[in-house]
Amino acid sequence: MDIVFLRGLRVDTVIGIYDWERRIKQTVVLDLEMATDVRKAAATDNIKDALDYKAVAKRVETFIAESEFQLVETMAEHCAQIIRDEFSVSWLRLTLNKIGAVGCANDVGVIIERGSH
Repeated sequence: MDIVFLRGLRVDTVIGIYDWERRIKQTVVLDLEMATDVRKAAATDNIKDALDYKAVAKRVETFIAESEFQLVETMAEHCAQIIRDEFSVSWLRLTLNKIGAVGCANDVGVIIERGSH
């Protein structure tokens, strides 16, 4: 199994359970690791044979920017499903970081794995 990764994808969105959070946009940061087989893309040197990380980034970014979830768990689950369904990814690890959600912590969020290797 090979891994295509995307780290530090920053998106502003409405996320949170408190009334004040529903009125503002906050930044979430995604890190993705996605299982794929890179051999065909490496042999052909053609993006059509690769897992297009730019297309994944744009799709997830658009989805998150337009969403208004209360929980990071819900957002993460929906993003994972989009990636698996629309990009034929059999396995992924997704880290969703809601920066500043806890004042005394640098990072807070969830890490989920979906699918099989």
